[in-house]
Amino acid sequence: MEEKIITRRDFLRAAAGTAMAATLGSGILGEARAEPTAKVVLIRNAEVLGNHDKIQGEILQSMLDEAVRTLLGTNEPLEAWRKLFKSSDMVGIKSNVWAKMPTPKELETAVKHRLLDVGVAEKNIDIDDRGVLNNPFFLNATALVNVRPLRTHHWSGVGTCLKNYIQFVPSPSAYHDEGCSHLGKIWTLPVVKGKTRLNVLSALTPQFYGRGANFFDKRYVWSYKGLIVGTDPVAVDAVGAHLVQVKRIAFFGEDRALDVPPIHIMVADKTYHLGVSDLSRIQLIKLGWMEEVLI
Repeated sequence: MEEKIITRRDFLRAAAGTAMAATLGSGILGEARAEPTAKVVLIRNAEVLGNHDKIQGEILQSMLDEAVRTLLGTNEPLEAWRKLFKSSDMVGIKSNVWAKMPTPKELETAVKHRLLDVGVAEKNIDIDDRGVLNNPFFLNATALVNVRPLRTHHWSGVGTCLKNYIQFVPSPSAYHDEGCSHLGKIWTLPVVKGKTRLNVLSALTPQFYGRGANFFDKRYVWSYKGLIVGTDPVAVDAVGAHLVQVKRIAFFGEDRALDVPPIHIMVADKTYHLGVSDLSRIQLIKLGWMEEVLI
């Protein structure tokens, strides 16, 4: 059966008259129905960034641990990590190396530490981004951790967890049409399907606005000092997109348009059934520092 792709026109038609069009608010998806829900944890710590936004590794580790523990509903962090990973797993940590805003090394290290603590052998852990498709380890991995920064993006509206798997296809540019609306298809490919155990969206210093390819401007980066964590990549991305939209409104006094709205998040839900994009069906648990939390 031919896939039904939701186009930008479809998205805007569905979103007409709603203030949350760009970030998949509850009005976009119609009447409330008995549909699946998702849990996402947002954790912040006022001390995680030191002078010049230097990341404090121990604090970041504790934030990640508390987020995962809360997400899985366990008493201890390691108990939660053991629910996600077996000692026999081969775990690929899918990072992001974009030079202007890469995945923090401290966050990669925090994930690796806990994998080692639950008994995964060091030889069975690897970290990669642009080389994953030619990396035998990732091609044979039994589990993945998806970890990247939150930012706006020229082709997809936002660069978040769903977008992070574009390196698993030989021609990433083939997925740029219609606001990267078919990014969710990548998650159905055998190399990644059913393997992602945890999604960690770094909101330590997100970029909330940008126009044009490879745009970066420190004026639109702020020290939010947070992590957005979940097992559902669609829900994590919906929360991340909502956060940067609310920040744009606070900064500009209006929801200043991006190059494209992040329609791929809704399509990942409605066409590829990868998770929940409707904010009204996402249980957002907020932990830690609440000053200017925004959402």
